[in-house]
Amino acid sequence: MVAVALSAAGAVRAEDAKPAAVADAAAPGKVAEPGLENGYLKLGFEQLASYAFTPPAFDPTADATAKPPTGEEQIPAGVKAWNGKKAVITGFMVPVKMEKGLVTELLLMRNTMACCYGSVPNMNEWVVVKMKNGVQPLMDVPISIFGSIKVGAMFENGYMTGLYELEGEKMGEVKS
Repeated sequence: MVAVALSAAGAVRAEDAKPAAVADAAAPGKVAEPGLENGYLKLGFEQLASYAFTPPAFDPTADATAKPPTGEEQIPAGVKAWNGKKAVITGFMVPVKMEKGLVTELLLMRNTMACCYGSVPNMNEWVVVKMKNGVQPLMDVPISIFGSIKVGAMFENGYMTGLYELEGEKMGEVKS
């Protein structure tokens, strides 16, 4: 669960209540440098969602053979530089596909607010994860997935489905 603190401005998620120096590093146009964990870039949503992204509108009259607009010009160069690199990302699991009781595709979400009664997350607040061998479903607790990250607009049936995909290798140990 995401810890929430109350301030004069209202409820604040724990990850948003950062010292000024950390907040400045994630200012628009700047992306905080990720650390390393066992040779993997340690990416958090404070980096993945550190910039505003407005997905291009779907045009049902567009030529189906033409490349749709991607909005990729909105992704900072520092974020694009992670494409193809080994990364570990921590977030909340939303299973999408299961085989034999194991999750083979999931969304790794910034928080649990998108589930049930929450709001629609921004396009850069989730990662599509594909696990070749599958992992046990684990909901409502933060998990870490290790793998290779792809950065850029992804489409399915003409609809933009995300900006990040992780070809998952393994799930890290869950700490309670």
